Amino acid sequence: MSVDTATVARIAALARIRLGEAEIAAMVPELNGILAWVEQLGEVDCTGIEPMTAVIENHLRLRDDVIDADPLTGGGRRDAILANAPAAEHGFFGVPKVIE
Repeated sequence: MSVDTATVARIAALARIRLGEAEIAAMVPELNGILAWVEQLGEVDCTGIEPMTAVIENHLRLRDDVIDADPLTGGGRRDAILANAPAAEHGFFGVPKVIE
């Protein structure tokens, strides 16, 4: 695929980017180079290769979601915390509506 000045001007207009004639002319070889590189990537044989999300495989360390019954260090303090709230509704902090 090849990009010409009319295509670059159309892309700039769709992206709401103002480009002068010199800038449009400078973008043509850059976009053609990017497209040639993408076409070159399409020639790579990837059959039998599993898709990756990261180069180094990461595993999340999970723990049990348990509420500590100690009122000083854990849960069980909802009523004491909500007593300090300016407005509490249905066991949650009440906040003003921000979407009209």
